[in-house]
Amino acid sequence: MKKSFVFLLASFLTLTSFAQNFEGMLLCKNSYKSKNAAVADEQFNAMMGTVQEYYVKDGDYKSITNGSLLQWQLYINKDNKLYNKLSNNETVLWNDAAVNGDEVIKAVINKGVTEVLGYKCDELILTCKTGVQKYYYNAALAVDVSLYVNHKFGNWYEFLSRTKALPLKSIIENEQLIIESVVTEIKPMKLDKTFFELPANIKTMKSPY
Repeated sequence: MKKSFVFLLASFLTLTSFAQNFEGMLLCKNSYKSKNAAVADEQFNAMMGTVQEYYVKDGDYKSITNGSLLQWQLYINKDNKLYNKLSNNETVLWNDAAVNGDEVIKAVINKGVTEVLGYKCDELILTCKTGVQKYYYNAALAVDVSLYVNHKFGNWYEFLSRTKALPLKSIIENEQLIIESVVTEIKPMKLDKTFFELPANIKTMKSPY
C-alpha cells in the first residue's frame, strides 16, 4: 500500500491575454474519494492536501500543497527529474520522468463539455492501464509541448501532446481512489528561474517506487 501510494502522489502531482507559453501560478482545489475500505476520504484529503499552488515557467513546474504527507513537488526540465518532498523523510525522492509505469490504451476528445472560470473547456479522456484520466482544458493556458517531450511519467506528455494546454480541471481514477482537481484562480506572473531550484544542501535519492 505504501509503495503504490507514494507512486500515486508523484504521478498525480505529475495541471486569455496570456502569453503563448503560460507562466505563472494556478491555485487548485483538490478532493479525494477513496475506493479502499481501509482509508477514508478524509485521510486522503489530509495526507495529500486539498489546496495546491502550481507554478510553471519554461518547462519547469513546482507544486506546493497543504498536505500532511505531501509537501511539494518539483520538476526540473534540464534534468528531466521529478522531485517529491514528503513530511516523513528529510531526503527528497526523485523519479526519472522519462520512465512511465502506465500506458494509454485509448484517447478521446469531446468538444465544449464544461466551463471553468468562464473558459469553455474541451474534454480529453485517456483510458489507461491503471484507470481512467479525464482532463478539461482551454487554449488560454497554452504551453510549449516540445518542452515536455521527454516527460513520460504520469502520462504527462501523452496529455499535453493532445491538448497543448494545462488542465483547468482533471478527474483521475484508479484502483485506490478518485482524485478531482479544479483550478480556482489563475495568476499570470513572472517567476525567477531560481524558484525552480532544489533547496541548498538538500539530500536527494532515486525513489524506490
